[in-house]
Amino acid sequence: MGRDFVDKIEAFPIIAAVKDDSELERCLATDVDVVFTLYGDVCTIPDITKKIKSSGRIAMVHLDLVAGLTQKEISIDYIRDKTCADGIITTRTNLIRHAKERGLATVLRYFVLDSMALDNIQKLSQQGYASQPDVIEILPGTLVPKVVKRICAMSRVPVVAGGLIQDREDVMNMLDNGVIAISTSCPEVWRM
Repeated sequence: MGRDFVDKIEAFPIIAAVKDDSELERCLATDVDVVFTLYGDVCTIPDITKKIKSSGRIAMVHLDLVAGLTQKEISIDYIRDKTCADGIITTRTNLIRHAKERGLATVLRYFVLDSMALDNIQKLSQQGYASQPDVIEILPGTLVPKVVKRICAMSRVPVVAGGLIQDREDVMNMLDNGVIAISTSCPEVWRM
């Protein structure tokens, strides 16, 4: 699934990030191919992913934001066995390997707030393939271009920018500086 996921976002580099049911409905009325689900709980996430999948889209679940899941591998197993999700998003590097073993696409999310985040991205690029996510997502998505270029150059996997992307200029700025896609909760950008 990982390669299919990367191919899909390279072909259509706008990812809808949804935080509730009304945003999901708005998203499903657009042409976006990939949906990052940033809400739900263990009772609702199976239905949310089913709705995304039945519309022909790739469903990615932000594991850290689903109420009732833990930071343990059992949460990966739950997502794989009880939902229609194609993959997971997480800030927890320890879950990537297990998710890949279970056939899920993986996004490792970094909040780039200081040089420690850059150091962690550099360390990730030195790990073996089994520990590498399919893509990393850097937030906020409106980082200084010089920093975005540096991250894209050091990363062994493709980079997605997310958060605070509000218009065409933000999208083009990130794409021009090396990211393969952007994720946003802004419906106007979904329609670009």
